[in-house]
Amino acid sequence: MGTGERNQEAHVSEGTGATPPRTLAEALRHRGDASLAALLRARPDLLSPVPNDVSQLATRAATRASVVRALERLDRFTLQTAEALAVAPDPAPYEALRALMTGDDGDPAVEAALPGAVAVLRDQALLWGADDRLRLVRTARELLAPSPTHPSPTGLGPTVAEATAGMSPGRWQETLAAAGLPPTHDPVSAVTALAELFNDRARMSALLDTAPPEALMVLERLVWGPPYGEVTSDPAPPVRWLRDRGLLLPTSLRTVVLPREAALHLRAGRAHRVPEPVPPSVEPAHSYRPQVVDSTAAGQAYTALATVEELLKDWNEGGPAVLRSGGLSVRDLKRTAAALDVPEHTAAFWVELAYAAGLLASDGEASERYAATPAYDEWLDLPPQDQWTRLATAWLHATRTAGLIGSQDAKGRVLAALGPDLDRSAAPEVRRRVLALMAGLPEGSAPAPEQMLARLRWERPLRGAGAATAPASASPPASAAASTGTPGDLRSRIALWTLTEAELLGVTGRGALSSHGRALSATGGAPTRGSDVEEAAAAASAAALLAPLIPEPLDHVLLQADLTAVAPGPLRRPLADTLDVLADVESKGGATVYRFTPASVRRALDAGRAASDLHTFLAEHSRTPVPQPLTYLIDDVARKHGHLRIGAASAYVRCDDDAMLGEILADKRSQPLGLRRLAPTVLAAQSDPGTLLEGLRSMGFAPAAESAAGDVLITRAHAYRTPPRTAPVPVPEGPPTPDETLLGAALRAIRAGDMASTAVRKEAPEAAPVGELPRTSSAETLATVQAAALTGSAVWIGYVNADGAASQRVIAPVRVEGGFVTAYDHTADEVRTYPLHRITGVAELADSPQPGPESRAPAGTRGRAPPVRPRASSLTCPEAPCPHPGAARASRARPGRSGGRGGSSR
Repeated sequence: MGTGERNQEAHVSEGTGATPPRTLAEALRHRGDASLAALLRARPDLLSPVPNDVSQLATRAATRASVVRALERLDRFTLQTAEALAVAPDPAPYEALRALMTGDDGDPAVEAALPGAVAVLRDQALLWGADDRLRLVRTARELLAPSPTHPSPTGLGPTVAEATAGMSPGRWQETLAAAGLPPTHDPVSAVTALAELFNDRARMSALLDTAPPEALMVLERLVWGPPYGEVTSDPAPPVRWLRDRGLLLPTSLRTVVLPREAALHLRAGRAHRVPEPVPPSVEPAHSYRPQVVDSTAAGQAYTALATVEELLKDWNEGGPAVLRSGGLSVRDLKRTAAALDVPEHTAAFWVELAYAAGLLASDGEASERYAATPAYDEWLDLPPQDQWTRLATAWLHATRTAGLIGSQDAKGRVLAALGPDLDRSAAPEVRRRVLALMAGLPEGSAPAPEQMLARLRWERPLRGAGAATAPASASPPASAAASTGTPGDLRSRIALWTLTEAELLGVTGRGALSSHGRALSATGGAPTRGSDVEEAAAAASAAALLAPLIPEPLDHVLLQADLTAVAPGPLRRPLADTLDVLADVESKGGATVYRFTPASVRRALDAGRAASDLHTFLAEHSRTPVPQPLTYLIDDVARKHGHLRIGAASAYVRCDDDAMLGEILADKRSQPLGLRRLAPTVLAAQSDPGTLLEGLRSMGFAPAAESAAGDVLITRAHAYRTPPRTAPVPVPEGPPTPDETLLGAALRAIRAGDMASTAVRKEAPEAAPVGELPRTSSAETLATVQAAALTGSAVWIGYVNADGAASQRVIAPVRVEGGFVTAYDHTADEVRTYPLHRITGVAELADSPQPGPESRAPAGTRGRAPPVRPRASSLTCPEAPCPHPGAARASRARPGRSGGRGGSSR
């Protein structure tokens, strides 16, 4: 059902009935199930917990926190409509609202969009009543209407009646005389006369024609707000002229205000200076061929995979330590940025992305450090396109915002990478919306960031920095100030970060959405994420589009005579892993250049490779002949490697060449090692084996570590992993949008509870006062429920559960035996069993019709009893299934409701 249809349904039920609704609860009670479901879907906080009945639903919908949250999700024009209603009379006819929105001159665009805005306000229970009596919810009016502490978002001030409360009769007569009005006998008629003057266009124009030019300049400064101004004890003649005629009314000794009626005349009846019924358009700023965009984005996607792999490979044996307050230190972030050869803010993004994807976490040890998780090894085994979709999906749904790293929180503390306080619940919605707006452009089109920001501000004008972080306490005036679109508001910053991060990740290319990015965001146009099935389908589609664009890994390199190897493209994993050990990466880009050095060759030998293995490996994987200098380098390092042996004594050096040991002892650089000769081929050291090994290598020797058995100790790098870790769960912005099953169960529970709460019992002298539990003796209670079980009628009982919580319920008794009554509970919409000793009393209902349990009472039958006869299968056993299992679950989820626990044997 569309918005217009729901509005028409609400209008018919609220505006054409014989008795128009007097409260919001009555207006909601007249709605159909589809309209109530739309309300609960738009404002899911109303379902936490499920309301007992429609009255409780209306009460919750009018609370400050819920109303502020609903106002924050309105677009600019709908919010302007609510702001106009807040300064209109209460109740206001539709024509008065239209006049405030269009002004005296009219505006076809505003007139065309106004019914839709009213429909949205009505659907979200911010507005109720027929078109001739539109009423804004009282809490929304209090938030949006002007007050002495803050002006209205429209810039209008208080009315004449509000501003002149407490004015003396003598001052009133002076004001009326200066304005050319006849004197009156009471303040009420004086207020009416002055307000009628300001509302009369002809008389007001004649009065302003006599004003000094300086007085008109004062009015021009106040007319669009703020309407308050400061004056001295002896104001200037123009201000005095305005004050004497009531065009400026005193609110204190030094403050005056322009009354609302006068301001509306100066504005030509318009509540807003610039109504915005149409959202700003997002037009292409640059256009490229789709093939160019896709290839550029695919290159960025492959670079993203290589960067994340390089990051976690750098932390393979255990990464930086975790700060005591949580997160990564500034020094470690700088080291990571240098290792990745990227700026610090970019390195922070990659670190946070790996963390959000579950590839990186802390190990939880006493000396806590960051390391790769077991999921990283699984991620490495995936095809490149699946690796990318996992990263992109994690980025799209993550609430952690890397752009905040380096800034300060409210207490002046610097926000660290991987630290706390980086979650911003608005981030996923903004990312999805940015991609959805880009998807609405022609393929290959890149939007202008300014137009993107203007559109996002129009769609959520109240979601500025303050509203996004503390919606329950933000006041609309402050939020309205943020809605002017300052570059520093949180949503705008997240949008700009989204454009940058999407380019780094390969979702976009040259600022335009790629084909695989468009497929990934196929479910991203909605304010919330799609279902798991939709998300999986979108990821599979994106992977299928990206796969042909990623280059195939190569199994060869090009060896050069300058001891370098050039990889003309991505390498297969075994080849890349071996080259990372055998050579050092010298440069990256479209082609990667590796440099062979004595240290890198020795590293390969330490890892257990023999010189012959290295020669064979290079010959098999090089498209060019192995250069002679590289062969000499490997043989020379291998000849010296292991000639010296180091073991644990504290430490010792042994060598078959006693002359070499003598050379070591004669070298002054060996003095810190504390060496002395034990035998012609053995030296003892005071240093530990690791220090001795590094010291001799720094002197130009190539020693090898030795095991306790005398064998060469292979120092192959090992991979350190954290225990299994789950990816961080995004912080929700509010209650999740309910699914159809929950909506159906909640509606049944609300309807059943509402029918029970509106049922009227028979009048009796001993009946309890309204709102109190009925009180009857045990014998009377037993007799009444037995009679009701025989006749199949419903009764009204008071019940106290095992926790001591009291409630009123309408039940249809089915069986009474053993001190228990089994009955169909209309309040909970299920069959339950109650102990008789917990029933405080019972009273008969005024009317008990006999339809089945699935029937619904019509809107105009308030006071009648609800359906009383349960299904036939429910009559035989108290353990019989509930006619509506979903409603039963929703009812049991409500705290404070009896029967689900305590007294029920279910």
